[in-house]
Amino acid sequence: MLKTPVVIFTSLSLLLSLSCAGDVKSRSCSDVRQAFTTKGFSIHNVPHQEISGEQLRVCSQGYTCCTSGIEDRLGQQSKEDFGKLVDENSHTIRTIFTSRHKKFDEFFLELLDNSEKSLNDMFVRTYGKLYTHNSEMFEDLFSELKRYYTGGNVNLEEVLNDFWSRLLERMFQLLNSQYTFTDDYLECISKYTDQLKPFGDVPRKLKAQVTKAFIAARSFVQGLMVGREVANRVAKVNISPGCSKALTKMLYCPYCGGLPGLKPCANYCQNVMRGCLANQADLDPEWNLFIDAMLLVADRLEGPFNIESVMEPIDVKISEAIMTMQDNSMQVSSKVFQGCGHPKPTGIGRSARGISDVFNNRFRPYSPEERPTTAAGTSLDRLVIDIKEKLKESKKFWSSLPDSICAEDEVTDPDEEQCWNSHTKGRYFPEVVKDGLTNQLNNPEVEVDITRPDTFIRQQIMTLRVMTNKLRNAYNGKDVYFQDSNIHKMYSHVLAVMLQL
Repeated sequence: MLKTPVVIFTSLSLLLSLSCAGDVKSRSCSDVRQAFTTKGFSIHNVPHQEISGEQLRVCSQGYTCCTSGIEDRLGQQSKEDFGKLVDENSHTIRTIFTSRHKKFDEFFLELLDNSEKSLNDMFVRTYGKLYTHNSEMFEDLFSELKRYYTGGNVNLEEVLNDFWSRLLERMFQLLNSQYTFTDDYLECISKYTDQLKPFGDVPRKLKAQVTKAFIAARSFVQGLMVGREVANRVAKVNISPGCSKALTKMLYCPYCGGLPGLKPCANYCQNVMRGCLANQADLDPEWNLFIDAMLLVADRLEGPFNIESVMEPIDVKISEAIMTMQDNSMQVSSKVFQGCGHPKPTGIGRSARGISDVFNNRFRPYSPEERPTTAAGTSLDRLVIDIKEKLKESKKFWSSLPDSICAEDEVTDPDEEQCWNSHTKGRYFPEVVKDGLTNQLNNPEVEVDITRPDTFIRQQIMTLRVMTNKLRNAYNGKDVYFQDSNIHKMYSHVLAVMLQL
């Protein structure tokens, strides 16, 4: 008698259980389909009702709104979304290096063009045919300065020494036009340049100023180009299978679970991003040293190595040297005749006095208002002040990139109780791991092989290291030879060095 109610109760319980199971099975996927439509995804294969998820490899294998094909497509979409996030969050730093490189390069090139034009205009007005008939040595000087700046293997000291030697030879002939000089005699004259100091102290001072200013300018622009290329390259992340799986789980498994509006918890996001960007974070120490070196050279550009303050008055300085040579022409000629022998008279040359009268036309420099402006539309000091602030802001960029991405409202939910914690809605309990490859050993979200650093990132680290060394040399006024200004050849060289290690 007592068994009958038990059997009836058991049967009712079973029926209720089956009924509930049927309700779970029949849960609608309409919200998910609507969310996919809003994001522009195809809903052709999205079920109207939840189905068994036993075929899924990333998301929960319970009842789901995703097929294995949809999961695969979401995996690809998660990689695209991640690429966009990195691209958007690195856009500012990449733009800074691109735009400032363009500005500085334009500024320096137009500064050289304007300096050459200024010198040419003034010398034509002051010296007339004496200058135009000998202008090629000035053209050669500026041509070599430009070749050096643009990356040519040019020895600035040799260029300047050659210029002053040629100028001495030409002026000596003009001031002693009553004589005939052979090539051997002219070569003998050039040997007395350092001993006689016919141009006073101008060549020595100008050599020191020009070399240090050009070394700093070229190295700084090269540094901006390297920063631009490294930032552009590192921002294109190589997504590992472990990262791809973690991204899919974080960004799209809520959809499969019927919770399309649920965003990841911030700490959960940080663990995923630290795992996916582990190699990028390892770039940071060398990146920071590179930025420090750029700031050092920027200080030089503002101060003693300011190429603008060297090049703008270069016409005045060369003219002063010419005047000094003219004033000392009698003593210089006498000593040259003693050392090189007495030249043969031409019998028809003009007197030295007649030529000297031309050189007595004292040089009148442009006033600041008359000087041409550059395309950059600003002085070097203002350009440097601007870039220094931007460079300082770019320090520690790569290690802070995960935090920047996860701080976006579009990516995570600030409510720790109402966010996706990798399997349901609720608080995320695991600790956030530190940045860098070696710290990903215990990352709870991303499988990272810490024994295999990314070769591509190591190449960028080596590139920064090479550039940092060049910038430090430039800061100390030491010449830095760039065999080729092509950054891609520089990368090839760095890779070759790495393969030899």
